[in-house]
Amino acid sequence: MVEYDEFGLFHENAAEYGLPYDGPPTVRREEVEVEPGRTLSALVWGEGEPELVFLHGGSQNAHTWDTVAMALRPRPLVAIDMPGHGHSARPSASQISGAGPSGAAADVAVAIRELAPNADGVVGMSFGGLTTIALSGLVPELLRRIILVDVFPGQKMEHSRHIVEFVNGPATFPTFDDILARTVEFNPTRTESSLRRGILHNAVQLDDGSWVWRHSRWRVDDPEAAKQFEEQRAVAEAARADLSDVPNDAMMFGDLLEVASRIAVPTMLARGMRPDSVLRDDDETRFLETVRGGVVQRFDEAGHSIQGDMPVELAAAIAEFIPST
Repeated sequence: MVEYDEFGLFHENAAEYGLPYDGPPTVRREEVEVEPGRTLSALVWGEGEPELVFLHGGSQNAHTWDTVAMALRPRPLVAIDMPGHGHSARPSASQISGAGPSGAAADVAVAIRELAPNADGVVGMSFGGLTTIALSGLVPELLRRIILVDVFPGQKMEHSRHIVEFVNGPATFPTFDDILARTVEFNPTRTESSLRRGILHNAVQLDDGSWVWRHSRWRVDDPEAAKQFEEQRAVAEAARADLSDVPNDAMMFGDLLEVASRIAVPTMLARGMRPDSVLRDDDETRFLETVRGGVVQRFDEAGHSIQGDMPVELAAAIAEFIPST
């Protein structure tokens, strides 16, 4: 078995990005019951009432924010494992059947009320950003400032294909080297050490020695859920196989545009500028036309995962846009 200490790798984050390190940060896990039998898990950083809430993207987990959280120390914050991800319980039946960000928002709202009801702002990346928009319509009183990381409703499906291909990979991998090789293949600009660390946080080794992503584990444990997932994946694979079925201008989560137009708090779009980001100039324009008073900050050396490519710079932008109270 590969050794793993969830709270024993922070020194690597600090060393890779030149952050001061005088010992492990204060971090703990909290569980919040969102409905009978289902919980969301979260990392609670620092002491005192959390000032920030972080929501990760699809197929990720709360540890994707580790370096950002360390750069923001000693500011207290919460990073939530989205439904079906990280240490959180499997998604609800409605989420599996396609409720998407709106279904996730219902769970996340419960967790925010419990862990960070007075947070100064919510930072959401990719699927977490879309969930943040859904939250703004569902529980606007919980959002005082918003940062969307490389996502906005209406982006073109073709710009996210590389992400979908990675997520829709094998449910299990025979060895750690196999899961690492696939991750390196899809993340060629990241260091192998950072990817290895990310896998340890985002995957588990099964009794037979194979590895499974945490966000896929329920596919292995629950045959009925796995069947539903495979049916949905078959539809997606068929669409990718025949690109004529997917118009070049097909838009993702366009139904959230109307919700975004009603956002009434200061909102920033953090946009990665490398080709592996998912936003383009027209997405930025749509954001500025949709969100009243919205502002954009570009990160030239980042792709879709700004928190992975430029975490220290993103932390600085967060601190400036959502000042501590």
